[in-house]
Amino acid sequence: MSAPTTPAEPSEQSPTPAPRRSRSRLRRAVVGIAVIVLLAIVATVTFTAVVIRRPLPETSGSLQLDGLEREVTVTRDEQGVPRIYADTAEDLFRAQGYVQAQDRFFEMDYRRHVTSGRLAELVGDVPAAIEADKVVRTFGWRQVAQQELDLVSDETRSYLRAYAEGVNAYLQGRDAGDIAFEYTVLGTTAQVEPEPWDPVDSLAWLKAMAWDLRGNYDDELDRALAYSTLDDVALVNELFPPYEQGGNATVLDPADLPESESGGAGAPVDVATAQTTSSPAGPSVRGARVDDALASARAALEAVPVLVGRGEGTGSNAWVVSGEHTSSGAPMLANDPHLALGAPGIWAQVGLHCTTVGADCPFDVAGFSFAGFPGVMIGHNGQLAWGLTNMGADVTDFFVERVRGETYQRGEEWVPLEVRRETIRVAGSAAVDIDVRSTVHGPVISDVLEVGAVTGAPSAAGTALGSYAVSLAWTALTPGRTADAVFALNTAQDAEDVREAAALFDVPAQNIVFATADGHIGYQAPGRIPVRAEVPGSPVPSDGSWPRDGRDPAYDWQGWVPAEQMPRALDPESGFIVTANQAVLPAGTGPFLTNDWDYGFRSERIRALLTQQIDSGRPFGVEDFNNIQNDDWSPYAQVLLPALLDVQLDDDYDAAGQELLRGWDGRMAADSAPAAYFAAVWRNLLQATFWDDLPQDMRPDGGDRWLVVLRTMLENPDDRFWDDRSTLNVVESRDEILTQALVSARRDMTVEMAKDPSRWSWGKLHTLRLEHPILGGEGVPGLVRELVNPSPVEMSGSSSVVNATGWDAGTGSFAVRTGPSMRMVVDLGDIDDSTWVTVTGTSGHPASKHYADQLGAWAEGRTFPFAFTRDAVQETAREELTLTP
Repeated sequence: MSAPTTPAEPSEQSPTPAPRRSRSRLRRAVVGIAVIVLLAIVATVTFTAVVIRRPLPETSGSLQLDGLEREVTVTRDEQGVPRIYADTAEDLFRAQGYVQAQDRFFEMDYRRHVTSGRLAELVGDVPAAIEADKVVRTFGWRQVAQQELDLVSDETRSYLRAYAEGVNAYLQGRDAGDIAFEYTVLGTTAQVEPEPWDPVDSLAWLKAMAWDLRGNYDDELDRALAYSTLDDVALVNELFPPYEQGGNATVLDPADLPESESGGAGAPVDVATAQTTSSPAGPSVRGARVDDALASARAALEAVPVLVGRGEGTGSNAWVVSGEHTSSGAPMLANDPHLALGAPGIWAQVGLHCTTVGADCPFDVAGFSFAGFPGVMIGHNGQLAWGLTNMGADVTDFFVERVRGETYQRGEEWVPLEVRRETIRVAGSAAVDIDVRSTVHGPVISDVLEVGAVTGAPSAAGTALGSYAVSLAWTALTPGRTADAVFALNTAQDAEDVREAAALFDVPAQNIVFATADGHIGYQAPGRIPVRAEVPGSPVPSDGSWPRDGRDPAYDWQGWVPAEQMPRALDPESGFIVTANQAVLPAGTGPFLTNDWDYGFRSERIRALLTQQIDSGRPFGVEDFNNIQNDDWSPYAQVLLPALLDVQLDDDYDAAGQELLRGWDGRMAADSAPAAYFAAVWRNLLQATFWDDLPQDMRPDGGDRWLVVLRTMLENPDDRFWDDRSTLNVVESRDEILTQALVSARRDMTVEMAKDPSRWSWGKLHTLRLEHPILGGEGVPGLVRELVNPSPVEMSGSSSVVNATGWDAGTGSFAVRTGPSMRMVVDLGDIDDSTWVTVTGTSGHPASKHYADQLGAWAEGRTFPFAFTRDAVQETAREELTLTP
């Protein structure tokens, strides 16, 4: 929350901040007691010089590494980015495991504890940690990962094992305090002894990535929860307009699709296409107990810690442009995933190079990896560059189950629930046992946190009928081969290789854009997408947009969309492809993916900037792509300004804010006063319009869906949502609500910043405060937080802006919650002229000079050279470490 900088009389209409929508951030009081023990020593020179710096690794000279077959070289540039050179693939990944354990083992260990439902073992008797463990154990992420280890190829299994061997070689013989400062803190209240790394630990991380990027589950629950207060499907549908209502282009034009081959990418899938026809209908099961079950399911899901990114602002930009429009004459690619921002940042930059590239050692790749998983997730090799954006496909469904004792209803029968016992160990406290229940659809999630979902003292009739529970069907709970896909992408050379890799990329469903050194650009949709059958006469749409009746087998998934039917394109006539989470194809074309897309305002802006420069005849260079990534023009201004400026404000004080908007260029620049006022108007407009109609958990976050809704409402002054139902015997109109938003925003800015509008600036409100996942929260003493949390930075950008620094209007705060977790531009015509940057730095050690050394450049929109060829890497090398057998 922003604090007032100038004393002023508070506005009577200033919005009361809602509780954070996500209960999953374990950054408050996680280790409060443990840290207090350290307060007496944290300020001493000895503590700073010895304890904090003790885990810093050796990054030059020579070290022995158990298990290596041959010598490996690791160079690091000015930003500390490791480039690894090895003679065998296994040695390459052993070295990657060793290096990432050097830099980031605590981050890896924290993720491992989260993804295996063992967080309480690490942080102790913290209710939020125990809740998170209960939900993750219910999902069974680690059990699925264990099955995947047997499913992946022999080569992938050998890479995962080699990576684990490298991690364990680093851990061997080191005390916890030698590995990470965090263990010193946690060790004051619990015995901390990091366990050896296991290949399953790497695979379990893919479950967490898939969970945070799973698509539309929020929208599915929100529809049902909105219906519980609105009781009118037409009103609910008004809050979830179809993609076409946004008026923006899809990723692909149907004309870009290849000719149909055996019902291929250009052909609709009959059973799936039927799902796109969804007439308004009410939920098939309803009532207070169903609503309670759905609310409890949401509470359980929100208890899972955010590891990748979730909610408003989570998405990505990526685009490719063909060589006919570039200065180098070869294709160029840009990617900047919009994810949760923390310290350390989510990405670990790395180069992985076989000294001689061939069948036995095929890797010559660089880019962004996840600490804890071998290989590169986004990047390029010598022949191909690729980027990822979240497709947002609907890969989850909620089933409302009728349960009775240890059975649930299927058709007219009652069948046994599958039940297993899980024991959650808690550091310094007693273990917690839970019973995990599952149906044919998936785990029952509504009773995990015991908040009254499947209870409700049934009547005599209810005893026979049972009560309600909610189960979760999710594609990632079926073992898959995404790990194989990562290594296949790392070695891909052309469009066919990308297509084959995409067929293995089960979860999360992503958009892949790619460019090849021989001049091609393309798009490929991967992912395991469920097929839902049309159910004649169903009271709910058959497209998965509402929770479904678990009693009726007709609602069960019917299998997966075949990989050969997933959308793809190569060398479209436009000469570019843009993906920014918008719809892939127009409704009714190709297989059904989802109804709940990002509405395409970022993608439309990128398309406009690309088209404008192409039409000018000026070819693109790397700096042009960097400029587009940092574009801060807001489509919200284009939509809302005419209506806001048309409102008559007679009081000069109230009108002072509105005057700022006249002549404003619509850019959300950090130093902009109009941007600050406009954001406050938007926040207050959403409050005044919707808070009286919707459950607290569904208060508008300010994302682009709400922009589409408001744009339609502006054309209808008497829309039902304009009326404030909390005012009795009064019916408010559009203009009254717009006036209220303008006036209250002016007064809020006086309280939050200054009375004089010339002293307002967006960056002072829109600030990024990176937090350590364990030691960075408000319950931790300030001296420790200062060690682990980088200094705050003021940010440009906003929600649905290309520079997508997202904030949640439902909380009342303008603070940055998500943003471009990295930026990458690759020029395949001059590969060493490529650029990259990440939000913090390469190291996870707070005492390292590389802990946050990229933050300033990232916040200002600057990047660093992304050397790739051996000569260029040697030129930029500042340190060299030789690993010997």
